[in-house]
Amino acid sequence: MTRVGPTARGRAGPSRLLGARARLRWVHLILGGALLMPYFLLTQVVVGALGGGSDARTSLLLNFAAYALALPIVAVSGLFGLVRPMSVAAVRAMCAVPGEGLAEGPARSWAARGRASVWWTLHLGVGALVSGMSLAVPPMAVVLLALPFVGALRKLPVGLGPVDAQAQPYLAPLLGIGLLAGLVLCAAAAGALLARLAPVLLGPTAADRLAAAEERAADLAVRNRLARELHDAVGHALSAVTLQAGAARRVLDSDPGFVREALAAIEETTRRTVGELDAVLGLLREGDGAGDAAGPGGAGPLAAPTLAADLDGLLARSRASGTPITTRQDPGPAGDWGRLPAIASREAYRIVQEGLSNALRHGTGPVDLRILVRERGEPGEPGDRGASGGHQELEIIMTNDPADAPPARTTGGRGLRGAAERAALLGGRVEAGPHGGRWRLRAVLPLGGGAR
Repeated sequence: MTRVGPTARGRAGPSRLLGARARLRWVHLILGGALLMPYFLLTQVVVGALGGGSDARTSLLLNFAAYALALPIVAVSGLFGLVRPMSVAAVRAMCAVPGEGLAEGPARSWAARGRASVWWTLHLGVGALVSGMSLAVPPMAVVLLALPFVGALRKLPVGLGPVDAQAQPYLAPLLGIGLLAGLVLCAAAAGALLARLAPVLLGPTAADRLAAAEERAADLAVRNRLARELHDAVGHALSAVTLQAGAARRVLDSDPGFVREALAAIEETTRRTVGELDAVLGLLREGDGAGDAAGPGGAGPLAAPTLAADLDGLLARSRASGTPITTRQDPGPAGDWGRLPAIASREAYRIVQEGLSNALRHGTGPVDLRILVRERGEPGEPGDRGASGGHQELEIIMTNDPADAPPARTTGGRGLRGAAERAALLGGRVEAGPHGGRWRLRAVLPLGGGAR
């Protein structure tokens, strides 16, 4: 345990009362007094019209009545939602309160508005008292300090309480110093009290925490989506280009026709990937939307790839690497996939793309791809509900021979995890692993009431 010496404690005392933090809190209180003035002037007119009287004592009582009457009006105005963010900004700037304990944004519930109203009333009410003392005490203290040295001051008809200005003028400076010390102590105590109450009255409510958690979850979902898009688009393109270039190099002298096809596939793959990369980066630019990203060659916005529009091209580019790929599609040619819901078609394309990337990188021999639409819960399947269920699923099955020796992992398995996340967003699932001596990737995506 660290021991604090007497010297350090001695320095800490004046610092708490007159240090930078204490002075800022004092300014914060004076700001509250200034904010109370419109309310006070309004109620002072009402009280003055009803009270009457012109002597000093009556005037002082009327001022306190106007002050008391202003506080309920302050409390009502504190119920406005924007009072809390304004108060939080002032507290952070001048009260040395950690930002983690304060709420963000306007008050969303009546409970939060009520707490902000209590804070608003305390800030303005206590600030008005400290402001009044700050205006009245220093001139009075100056008079008391000068009283022993200025004879004219001793003749003024000013009551000094227990001090007789004529017989005991030497006691006046002590009273003046006491008044200044009292002002400093009151301001420091009031500032410390408000700083302690700020996290309680301006802190986040359960609704604020829930909203912040939802906002973080939404941000995380966007980040994960962008990560999946980058991995699937760029990762597949680099894998395909590497394999196509390797295959072309091996047959450069013996099969020029294949080399030309591989180079054309490389050109098409890179051109398309640059367009997809621009689309994803457009999401990251401030103020840009997904639809603002231009397609290849600047030909308008780039649409997300789908089974209907892009499956044939994906298969052609993958075959250009030299790996045979056989496909079985139900309900038929790729053009028929236009009946699928758009989101299912997009996610299915990315899952097929990831499966082909894995097969080209880690597998050997031909790849067998089957894509079909079937009734949900067909006999023998989990969740069997028979043909009467009325719901359909898109099933993707891709199999290939695994490599003799598993390659060293260099990517952390993000592709299959991303494919599983894509399926989970639609309420589906992805399974990948050995099956019947081969490697199988199986994805099932619900289509709701059926394909469109």
